[in-house]
Amino acid sequence: MREDTTQGPDTQVQMAEREAEPEQQPCSIESHPQVHVTGGEPHPQGHITGSELFGYVGIEAVLDQMRRKAMKTGFEFNIMVVGQSGLGKSTLVNTLFKSKVSRKSCTPNYEEKIPKTVQLQSVSHVIEEKGVKMKLTVIDTPGFGDQINNNNCWEPIVKYINEQYEKYLVEELNVSRKRRIPDTRVHCCVYFLPPTGHWLRPIDVEFMKRLGKIVSIVPVIAKADTLTMEERLEFKETIRHNLQANGIQVYPQREYDEDAEDRIRNDKIRENIPFAVVGTDKEHQVNGNKVLGRKTKWGIIEVENVAHCEFANLRDLLIRSHLQDLKDVTHDIHYETYRVRRLNEGNGGGPVNGSLEKSDGESQL
Repeated sequence: MREDTTQGPDTQVQMAEREAEPEQQPCSIESHPQVHVTGGEPHPQGHITGSELFGYVGIEAVLDQMRRKAMKTGFEFNIMVVGQSGLGKSTLVNTLFKSKVSRKSCTPNYEEKIPKTVQLQSVSHVIEEKGVKMKLTVIDTPGFGDQINNNNCWEPIVKYINEQYEKYLVEELNVSRKRRIPDTRVHCCVYFLPPTGHWLRPIDVEFMKRLGKIVSIVPVIAKADTLTMEERLEFKETIRHNLQANGIQVYPQREYDEDAEDRIRNDKIRENIPFAVVGTDKEHQVNGNKVLGRKTKWGIIEVENVAHCEFANLRDLLIRSHLQDLKDVTHDIHYETYRVRRLNEGNGGGPVNGSLEKSDGESQL
């Protein structure tokens, strides 16, 4: 039987052409070892950069966009100061922001009637530094701890904090809400401890225990220059022990540390709490330089000298390193806890009522 060779030459030519062509590999993830596949597990070799495959993309410009927007809209920061009269709350806040942002409460004389309840007062200022604008609101609490009977003196403060959460929640649930909701929520509460040199008073324990879960509390020892260095260190250690023994949470809490870097940085802050501070608006000449300080017969106590007091550590925490984190904790933790509870009650967007205030105070114990 004869073989059919009619297609033989053509088949051989086609085979030769196929051998001459470069072998094409099927497209797979291995051909681009650094690409992440959407919906799948990330490739072990990591992310791909724009320059490796497609040239410059411009993702880094997002940071400039965010910066321009932030510079245009500015920032908001609301700080509450709590403590009995005469501890220098207004002076310290003015020293922190190097502006007259807090009004000094007038101390009533013996003929004037001392307020029977805590009266909250808020003052707002716009501070600008190197083109960065910040609306700073200082909430003062004159009358706190000044009575013979201070039972429930924290209730107006609890009520105020919850009212600000409620205002934000109402705006958030509004069908035609504003593009940018005004933020009056308290981002930080600086609690002033008198420099007794002994231990926390019952009013201090009760206040911080009740407020510690609805706002970020930063305790400070006021007028620390009235204590010797040995007394200061011993007092700080006693306060830390009292805080731990009473289960009081102060900022920054360990449970909010996001990673190892945060933990290391925040551990250093926690070691310094409570901050022993001195406030003043007076300038003095020291070695030819003008410094903020308090002049005594022994010398000048420099406010920003860490060897003299811990004002600089407090300023760095509140402004230079943790201001945005304080706002994030307020929104993501404290406000979110309030929002979830209000929505679970089935009354989201309703007014703050007496029963809600009572449940807030009781639930924090």
